[in-house]
Parts: sequence; structure tokens; C-alpha cells
Amino acid sequence: MADEPDHTSGDLDGLQERLEALEAEVNTLSDAADSPGKMTIIATQGTFDMAYPPLILASTAAAFDWEVVVFHTFWGLDILHEEKSSSLKISGVGNPNLPMPNLLATLPGMDALATRMMQRKIDANGTASIEELVELSLETGVDLQACQMTIDLMGYDEDEFYDGVTVGVGAATALQHMAESDIQLLV
Repeated sequence: MADEPDHTSGDLDGLQERLEALEAEVNTLSDAADSPGKMTIIATQGTFDMAYPPLILASTAAAFDWEVVVFHTFWGLDILHEEKSSSLKISGVGNPNLPMPNLLATLPGMDALATRMMQRKIDANGTASIEELVELSLETGVDLQACQMTIDLMGYDEDEFYDGVTVGVGAATALQHMAESDIQLLV
């Protein structure tokens, strides 16, 4: 019986331990795949058209029970500013998606015209307003954060932001959340 392998009790015990370890690892991976994710979005632009992507992505992820933080800094902070968010404009200059040459986009009133055209499309489509998306994001548990350095730099008062916005947040906090997130986006 030279063809039969020589298994000792120690070999089988070692294999059993390895099999149990692999099963535990598979269960851990399976549990991680089933658990909600974590997302961080950094919003840096405060034009009318750029207010929508972070708010839509954040509220959608939150609807799927993801933990979502949107850190608003520099011009992106205007999205959370109650007064400024209602008067955001589309900038036509250098915007490759607007069907007009840059020379035309520089003419007075063109940003307002482009904004009105987009607002009509949004209204006709029944798409939520920026204010509605901010409220929806907050209601679904999105942590809308306002960069404290930018608040100070722009001279904003914390009371000027929508109720529920987290103020006093710095870049270190945003970076920490990003390091722990499954998805990080810069918008």
C-alpha cells in the first residue's frame, strides 16, 4: 500500500484548523458585503448645476442606508447657505456642456439666461429644487458639513445655513472620514 498517503492526526488537526479559519474569513467578507457602505463627498463648487450632483448622490446613498458625509468647502459652501443657495447661477464661461461659444458666454446676462433655461428643464422634469434636496439629504441622515475655515474666510454666520447643517468641521475631520469610507468623491 505504497500509494496511500501517510496522514497523521496532527496533519488532520492542522487542516481542520485551517478550514475553520477560512470559513470564518468567508463569513466576515460576506457580512461586510451585506453591510451598508460609507461615502464621503467633498463639494467644492457652488454653481447651480454643481449643487445637484453631491446632493443627489448623497441622498440616494442614504436611502440605501449608507453613512454619508458631504463636506462643503470654498464655493461649495454656498449650497448650504440658505440665501445664497436660492440664487446660484450656471457659469457659461469655460463650461464645455453649454451649447454656446465662450465669447457668447461672456456677454452680460448669459449666466442668468443659462440658469433660467436649466431651471425650466428642472421644473418641467419635476426634479427637486436645491432646497428640497438639502432638506431630503438631512432627513435621510446625510451629514452635511460646512468647513469652518471657509465659514471664517467668507465671513459667513453659522446661523445663515440650513437647520441641521454641521458647522465647525475642519479638513482633518473630513480626511478622517474619507480614510474610513468605501467611496470618496470630489465634486
